[in-house]
Amino acid sequence: MAFGLSLIFWLLVAAVLFTTAAPLTHSVQWWVRGWDFPRVHIAGVALLAAALGIWLGGHAAQLAAVVLVGCALYQTYRILPYTPLVQPELTLVPGTPDAQQASILSVNVLMENTDHHRLRALIDREAPDVLFLMETDQAWVDAVEEQLARYETVLRHPLPNYYGAVFATNLPVTRAEMVFLSDDDTPAVLAQLTAPTGDFFFVGLHPKPPVPGTDTEERDAQIKRAAQLADRTLLPVVAMGDFNDVAWSRTSERFKDYGDFRDPRIGRGLLPSFDANSWIMRFPIDQLYLTKGVELVSFGRLEHVGSDHFPMKAVITVTGLDP
Repeated sequence: MAFGLSLIFWLLVAAVLFTTAAPLTHSVQWWVRGWDFPRVHIAGVALLAAALGIWLGGHAAQLAAVVLVGCALYQTYRILPYTPLVQPELTLVPGTPDAQQASILSVNVLMENTDHHRLRALIDREAPDVLFLMETDQAWVDAVEEQLARYETVLRHPLPNYYGAVFATNLPVTRAEMVFLSDDDTPAVLAQLTAPTGDFFFVGLHPKPPVPGTDTEERDAQIKRAAQLADRTLLPVVAMGDFNDVAWSRTSERFKDYGDFRDPRIGRGLLPSFDANSWIMRFPIDQLYLTKGVELVSFGRLEHVGSDHFPMKAVITVTGLDP
């Protein structure tokens, strides 16, 4: 019994050390970058393992327990900004008159999800000014065609590989296009729109995630390129979509720095959006970022629509850049 617990303890020590240290290398290998995601889980395992080490006793086990607590503290440090324990980065402006607001609905629909009626009902109810759908194949485009017909501007790019996209808006459009920001053939949206109180850029992203066979070099390049193309010196910018990256990763932090973005999750909570079908393995990978000149009326996660992602809705008001 004691030998079995000791073996489990040392295996946990090795696992926590690896999953904590590997992301520090900044490698783009999928099996390294994937450990950016479960920092909350790693911290929890580290603390449980530390308690086991203290219970087992012995100098080596207790020293390892101290190291495990250090790992837990580091993981906590990385996610701390995304808790109510720090000052929010964005102050909400809920009192903004309805006539000065613009709403944005972003949904990764899950290509094989056949609950089309649930998304149709959501769009009918929310009637967003801007609609950004991801993982849309031709079946999904056909399924929501009645809803899309209500929009003045619609871009459709169905694909059978989980990276199709649809963009629709009733806001006045100066330009709107599907673009490819890296070599991985995943479309992004770049649009210059006119909200009731001013113009802004919308950037919609859905790069590939770190999974077996797919490293993050192209994902990171696409996210960086999007931050560079959205000229925040000309107009304020809203970036939204399934980034396939957690808010606290190095790539997300660099995106914020490149674009001078603000994150509404900071100081409020994780608001995990994926996996909608799991109560334990949920991560904040559907992002919203705003530059100065755009203020946030509200931001939240809507109800399950059969996808593995929750829909995300933002209501903004454009205040404009200082002259």
